[in-house]
Amino acid sequence: MRRTTRLLTGTALAVAAAGIAVPAGAAHGADGAGGNLRIHPAAVVPGSPVTVDTTACGRGGTATGDAGAVGAGRFTLAPGAHRDEAAGEFRVPPSAQPGTYEIVAQCARGGRRITGDLVVSLAPARQPVAPRGSVKTGVGGALGPDPVQTAAGVAALAVAAAGGTWLLHRRARGDGI
Repeated sequence: MRRTTRLLTGTALAVAAAGIAVPAGAAHGADGAGGNLRIHPAAVVPGSPVTVDTTACGRGGTATGDAGAVGAGRFTLAPGAHRDEAAGEFRVPPSAQPGTYEIVAQCARGGRRITGDLVVSLAPARQPVAPRGSVKTGVGGALGPDPVQTAAGVAALAVAAAGGTWLLHRRARGDGI
């Protein structure tokens, strides 16, 4: 009973931890009121365009963005494709140095201040690559990839299996070898 309780408790904790994980695709920052500034992509190289959006300014809201920390200056967030979202864009200057920079936006209505982090690096982020090709393990492959040789090997194994079965059958009947 205790083992089942521990298992269920551990599973519940794992599910709860997974539920609060932040997706890797966007950087999030927040003020004390719970709004956030989403930055896409969250990691860039100098000279790259960056899109910023938020729902913190409310339906049809606008905001003034400030990317001065990275050297890009001010930009405007206007109502985006979704009604509850304000979106804007700026370009990271080619002279930007590697580091993490705070991007700030302030809503036009209410003056709410929201932040997010942008990571600038000299090398572009590497995307995972799916493996392809064969792996040299040292197991098998004695006949090579030639289909004729493979067929000959399979035939030899079949003859050996049939002969062994025949000999065992004769021995079981008492005919001897």
